[in-house]
Amino acid sequence: MMKACELAAQECVPCKGGVPPLTGEKLQSLYRAVNNGWQLVGEHHLEKEYKFMDFREALDFTNRVGDLAERQNHHPDIYLAWGKVKVTIWTHKIDGLTESDFFFAAKTDILLKKAR
Repeated sequence: MMKACELAAQECVPCKGGVPPLTGEKLQSLYRAVNNGWQLVGEHHLEKEYKFMDFREALDFTNRVGDLAERQNHHPDIYLAWGKVKVTIWTHKIDGLTESDFFFAAKTDILLKKAR
């Protein structure tokens, strides 16, 4: 089984469509590797809420996630509010999860560690 740090070391690969979303043991194995507060919702997407001391910290983290998304060409939904940021990840092209979604989740957790 891969560890979160190994997932984070991988590069996101743009999905061209035509591939099935992850299911079964492969999906569960990746989820176990990244499960640091991430929720697997209906085998369709990952989401996690990060807590911060104030709006500025939450905004700074949001901007770092946005920069990561641009570098990886993998774009999550990001919800910003006072003291919290919720990140929701799935591959829109196939309306489900790919390995790259788990890579991005692990990279997002590392951004948080670097920020604190």
